[in-house]
Amino acid sequence: MEDFRRSYSRLCKESGAKPQEAVLQQLHQLPRGRLDLTTQSLTVDTCRALGKLLQTWALLRELVLSDCMLSEEGATLLLQGLCTNTVVQLLDLKGNNLRAAGAEALGKLLRQNKSIRSLTLEWNSLGAWEDAFATFCGGLAANSTLWHLDLRNNQISHKGAEDLALALKNNTTLQQLDLRWNNIGLLGGRALVNCLPSNKTLWRLDLAGNNIPGDVLRAVEQAMDHNQDRHTTFQENQARTHVLSKEVQHLREEKSKQFLDLMETIDKQREEMAQSSRASAARVGQLQEALKERHSIINALKAKLQMTEAALALSEQKVQDLGELLATAEQEQLSQSQRQAKERRLEQQEATERESKLLKDLSAANEKNLLLRNQVDELERKVKSQQEQLFLTRQELTNTSAELKIRAVQAEERLDMEKRRSKQSLEDSENLRFKEVEHMTRHLEESERAMQERIQRLEATRLSLEEELSQVKVAALSERSQAEEELAKARIQAHKEEQQHLAHLEDKLRLLTLARDEAQSACLQQQQKVAEAQVRAGQLNLQVEGLQRRLEELQQELSNKDQEKVAEVHKVRLELQEQNGRLQAQLTAQEALREKMAALERQLKAMAHDHREALLDRESENASLREKLRLREAEIARIRDEEAQRANFLQNAVLAYVQGSPLRALSPPK
Repeated sequence: MEDFRRSYSRLCKESGAKPQEAVLQQLHQLPRGRLDLTTQSLTVDTCRALGKLLQTWALLRELVLSDCMLSEEGATLLLQGLCTNTVVQLLDLKGNNLRAAGAEALGKLLRQNKSIRSLTLEWNSLGAWEDAFATFCGGLAANSTLWHLDLRNNQISHKGAEDLALALKNNTTLQQLDLRWNNIGLLGGRALVNCLPSNKTLWRLDLAGNNIPGDVLRAVEQAMDHNQDRHTTFQENQARTHVLSKEVQHLREEKSKQFLDLMETIDKQREEMAQSSRASAARVGQLQEALKERHSIINALKAKLQMTEAALALSEQKVQDLGELLATAEQEQLSQSQRQAKERRLEQQEATERESKLLKDLSAANEKNLLLRNQVDELERKVKSQQEQLFLTRQELTNTSAELKIRAVQAEERLDMEKRRSKQSLEDSENLRFKEVEHMTRHLEESERAMQERIQRLEATRLSLEEELSQVKVAALSERSQAEEELAKARIQAHKEEQQHLAHLEDKLRLLTLARDEAQSACLQQQQKVAEAQVRAGQLNLQVEGLQRRLEELQQELSNKDQEKVAEVHKVRLELQEQNGRLQAQLTAQEALREKMAALERQLKAMAHDHREALLDRESENASLREKLRLREAEIARIRDEEAQRANFLQNAVLAYVQGSPLRALSPPK
């Protein structure tokens, strides 16, 4: 505020005017973010300087200029400066007798300004000029930020009410409008009633003291109740969405953790499968080496057979040359050939038996391969069951959201019951207020009778006590001025308290909106993370399918190589026995994996149970928070009603005091 004070003094000196001492004193004493110049008479030069400062000053949020006796030119300069301001949220121009130029400047302000939330224009004359007030209504129709508008005691006629009704049809942000103590009448009331169905945001409209029939007032009250219910439900829905977004975020975090755990277990299983596939590939390599060795042995036997055939050919030549000498040798050779034929037959029989045994061994190996395939299918079914469990958890989330909605409906019913109770308490307070008003009226009537008796006595001695009568008039005038000053002070104090309370509520609302935005951003991030996790799961499924295809290819290669193993003998049989032992070891490892999967399933069940308990705890916390919110809203409504009753009581007391003033009775008779 010290910078604002120096800037104000500098601008006044530049324009050749002297800064007002009262304004400088107020600027020195005011708190940060609020400028209150109530009851300070502001000159045109001061208004010009303040208007220039308000164009660029970014630290001022509240501007109070009530009862400042602003001229038309000064008010126009101030409002022009506020047109480009983006920080001021509260503007109070009560009791400045603004007229045509002020109404037009206010209309321009409402069109251009995007920051003012509350505008107080009580005790002015905006409605006395219909064209200027129509301009003001046009600005209100184009405005998209104003929440509260106070137009009490502004001489608004039925024509002005019609213009105001047209503005309310197009306005979508105004929530509170005060039109008490104007001249709206029946036509203006009907115009306002006709515009209310198209306006869904206005939930408070005060029309007391406008000569409007009771049925029109009841229609307005019904429309306001409907809009207020809509407004309260909207706020409750915002609070519920905020709480539900937090719950959903927590559930998503837990589900993401569970999903990561499942992915880790799947990765471990895939690693074990890869190890088993590598072991089988090594085993296939060993079998290929053994086949190569068998082929080399067979080639050596074929070479030996060729050498024996060559030796037989040489022996036949020798037999032909020797003839008779080797007849006996031929007979022996024939016997030897017969023996060799028998031995060959025996060898062929043994070879056929060995081939049959090898075929049996191959069939056993194929059966084992089928068992391995069945085990892979079981693993795939388990993965599918885990996916189904994820789907079931999602369904549980939807069920929990439905239960929360049902509980929200029950909370709304309880809220309706509390509203009825509050209405009953309001009726009791109104009865008390009526009794107090009757007491005040009786007191005023007694004072009036006393004053009339005193006037009669004074009329009997009027000629002799004329000087004393003048002194009494002066004393009455001083008393009236003192009473007016006290009333003004009380009104200012009540207004300040109401503004402070409204500012506190606006801060709370702003904090709630910020929390809602943060929750929405967190929800979006969680959705992105879930989408990424789904993409990753799809990639992992593709990898699993690729591994399955690779496994099928390996199995096909194994079947092709099994066809080449028909010529294997005793060593192959020993190797098959070793492979059986290894397969049994693998079976034991798979049983261990099954036990691990069962343990994981038990852990999942325990986590689901814990999750349900956490949901129940959160629901109880939500119910307690809703109850606290309901109590706070009831307290706010009660405070607002008390403030409105206090203001009505003060205004009625002032009117009664003015109407029953002794000055009227002390005037000389005609």
